[in-house]
Amino acid sequence: MSVVIVSGTGTEIGKTVVTAAIAAAAVAAGRSVAVLKPAQTGVGPAEPGDAAEVVRLAGPSVTAVELARYPEPLAPDTAARRAGLPTVSPAAVAEAANRLALSHDLVLVEGAGGLLVRFDEEGHTLADAARLLGAPTLLVAPAGLGTLNSTVLSAEALRARDLTALGVVIGSWPKVPDLAARCNLADLPKSSGLPLLGAVPAGSGTLPPSDFRTAAPTWLSPGLAGTWSPAPFLSTWSPPPFTPAAPPIPSEA
Repeated sequence: MSVVIVSGTGTEIGKTVVTAAIAAAAVAAGRSVAVLKPAQTGVGPAEPGDAAEVVRLAGPSVTAVELARYPEPLAPDTAARRAGLPTVSPAAVAEAANRLALSHDLVLVEGAGGLLVRFDEEGHTLADAARLLGAPTLLVAPAGLGTLNSTVLSAEALRARDLTALGVVIGSWPKVPDLAARCNLADLPKSSGLPLLGAVPAGSGTLPPSDFRTAAPTWLSPGLAGTWSPAPFLSTWSPPPFTPAAPPIPSEA
């Protein structure tokens, strides 16, 4: 894999930190890495965006490229229209990714929000860029209640477009997961038909960069240059057995 699309099943679920973890693990394995952010929204002209955050966490050897930036935190098409700025086409994304792939072992293309968020006036999405690139897509999903539906829908959208789905990484695994999160570990692969390829602990983006780089491979499966295995993780966090409530004691007449 020279190019990988990283898409979330929604927003604010740890997609950038997962991208940084993959980059850090790949660098640790001796690979050269670039991260491409086609459309950065909700960030001012002088502020660091998601690509810069990946470099901060994964290390200065990572190349960061951003194609467009829009100030309002909206879907790229809407943000571009409101700002009076040009949109980004799938062809531009594919051209930039292919150019980076000529000089890097791995190019990570980080989307904005979910897979089918509109990028331009014609309704093109990250999925269209994936098709032009012939690149597999990694889904980043939250751990808690509601993630099964959004992950299954994203997986079905990839299959409907004959696109390759790599698997699912949980973007922010809680330190003390609730029952829903623990049940979702087993249910996500079964429901989506995709393998679980990692789980990044909540708050990992606040670690000192050196600690982040050291730990990153332990959060990801070997297919993502890591050492993480789903079996022991599932065993550790398997939900407790169901205990039915005791029937009420009938009151005496």
